[in-house]
Amino acid sequence: MKYQWYPGHMAKARRMMEESIRLVDVVIEIVDARCPASSRNPDIDRMAAGKGRIIILNKADLADPDVTDLWSAYFRVNGIACMSADARRRISVRNLTQMTAKVCEERNARRRAKGMNTDHVRAMIAGIPNVGKSTWINSLSGRASAKTGNKPGVTRGGQWIAVGTSFELLDTPGILWPGMDREQTGRNLALTGSMRDEAINIEELALELISFLLDAYPGVLAARYGIDESGQEEETRDDMILRPDTSPNAIRCMDDISARRAFMKKGGGIDYDRTARALLDDFRSGRLGRISLEKPPVKENQ
Repeated sequence: MKYQWYPGHMAKARRMMEESIRLVDVVIEIVDARCPASSRNPDIDRMAAGKGRIIILNKADLADPDVTDLWSAYFRVNGIACMSADARRRISVRNLTQMTAKVCEERNARRRAKGMNTDHVRAMIAGIPNVGKSTWINSLSGRASAKTGNKPGVTRGGQWIAVGTSFELLDTPGILWPGMDREQTGRNLALTGSMRDEAINIEELALELISFLLDAYPGVLAARYGIDESGQEEETRDDMILRPDTSPNAIRCMDDISARRAFMKKGGGIDYDRTARALLDDFRSGRLGRISLEKPPVKENQ
């Protein structure tokens, strides 16, 4: 299934970012630690060319810690400062300002040579919807400075936020990009909630999550729902809209989860919509455990 979601306000937000980026010294990009590659908007790389760069692997408490370590190393090797964070816990202002100062070393040297002030730093916070930017900013500044929500699209306009006396953050709306070229990217963004559930086939998305978990994290579904994950052929249900390559074992597991949770429609029949939403909520909240959806690329000579 091809997942796409690009409402009109995102094009306006993109133009606002392009106009504002000239005002900042550093671009801090917030990504979802469960899918760092999928949650990076390629437009930000283009817009931030020539600026200092920091990547925050947010929601690291929900991601596989071993995989997060691999991503941290990957970004550093590629010349981008990186740190992991839990959006629900207060970020150390000192740690971030120290990292920002290091990223700005060359800029500060040029300014000192011209007799300019190097103490004040302006940074732009960028990222796609629902990666936790606003919650992260509120945690950093110690007050409810930015709107927060658990749905994509809450922040619509940029705003400056002071952190201490010499550090300013420009919060920007979360934006996706049109024409995603990888199906896996759209799937990962849909799974982590960066696309509105109303815009996608929720049942098919849940089946894709089950198939992924059976392959990458065997035993997770059995531990959470008490089902048997072993593969057994099952006939495709007539009441589900499925891709031809949908795993029969994934369908059987979804049936078993529905039965275990008693998710049935009035009058009989499995309530696949309720099952799908419960499964996705368990994944997004971390109740299935710490799970990463992708690993960093490995060079062929490694």
